[in-house]
Amino acid sequence: MTAEPPAAAADAPDLSHVSPRDKAEILAQALPYIRKFHGKTIVIKYGGNAMTDPALQQDFAEDVVLLKLVGMNPVVVHGGGPQIEEALAKIGKKGEFIQGMRVTDDETMEVVEWVLAGQVQQDIVGLINVAGGKAVGLTGRDGGLIRAKKLRMMDLNDPSKEYDVGSVGEIESIDPSVVKALQDDAFIPVISPLGFGADNENYNINADVVAGKLAEVLKAEKLMMLTNTPGVLDKSGKLLTDLTAREIDELFADGTISGGMLPKIQSALDAAKNGVNTVHIIDGRVPHAMLLEVLTEQAYGTMIRSR
Repeated sequence: MTAEPPAAAADAPDLSHVSPRDKAEILAQALPYIRKFHGKTIVIKYGGNAMTDPALQQDFAEDVVLLKLVGMNPVVVHGGGPQIEEALAKIGKKGEFIQGMRVTDDETMEVVEWVLAGQVQQDIVGLINVAGGKAVGLTGRDGGLIRAKKLRMMDLNDPSKEYDVGSVGEIESIDPSVVKALQDDAFIPVISPLGFGADNENYNINADVVAGKLAEVLKAEKLMMLTNTPGVLDKSGKLLTDLTAREIDELFADGTISGGMLPKIQSALDAAKNGVNTVHIIDGRVPHAMLLEVLTEQAYGTMIRSR
C-alpha cells in the first residue's frame, strides 16, 4: 500500500522522473549539514521578491519549517519596503531615502507601523503556520526586545553634515529573552523591525540592521539575507561567492559597494566581525535558495566569513 502524499504537496513540482535511489542520495547529502547545524540559531532577513511573489513566499515558508523540523532554530526578521511604498502611494505620499535609509516623518511612521506589524508580519506568520510551523509575530516592544534612540545620520563624505531622517532608530540594546523563550518552546519568531525609546516613542529601524544585531546577540551560526540580487558583485558584475571581512572593507573603500546595499552589507560585515560564523547574502528570486544554501555545497549568493 502506497502512502498518500500530504495535501500541501499538491502543487509541488513533478519529481517522478527522479529515481528513488537518486532522491535518497540527495537527502543523504544533506545529512552532514543537518548534523553540523543541529541546535544552532539561523537569523533570516526576509525581503525583496521572495516577499512579494506568491510561489516564492510558499517556498520560503516551507524552507523555514523544514529547517525547524530538522533541529535548527530559524528566527525571521522581515522588511516591507514595497508594501510601505504601496501604502504611502495610497495616501498620496512618496518615499524618500538618504544613504539607503527611509526618511520617516510622523505620517510615514504611522504607515510603517501598520504595514510592518500588521499586514506584512501577519502574512508571514500565516504562511509559516499553513506550511506546518508554529510562528509567532513580535515587534521590538514585545518583551522589551529592541530599545532604540533617534538615529543621527552623518554624511558619508562630509562628517560635519548631519541629516534628519525623522523617526528612524538606532539600536541601543536587544534583550533576546522573549526570542529564546519562543525557540525553546518550538515556535518560530517573526520580528518586525520596530523599536521603542526611553520616552515610549516609536522608531522605524532598518531591517538589515535589526537582523545583524539580533544575530550577534543570539550568537547565531548564520545570518542569511534574502535580496533581489545574486549577491555581492564586483565592478564588472561578476558574483563574489566567498569573501572575508577584510575583503568587504576593501570593497567599501573602492566604491564597489554603494547605495541601497550599504546598510545591508555593513550589517553583514558587523555581524561577521562580532561572532556570527558566516553571513550569506543570497538571491531570494531562486526557489528554495535558503534551503540550498544551508543544506548543499552550491553557492546561491555571497558568503562572508568572520575570518
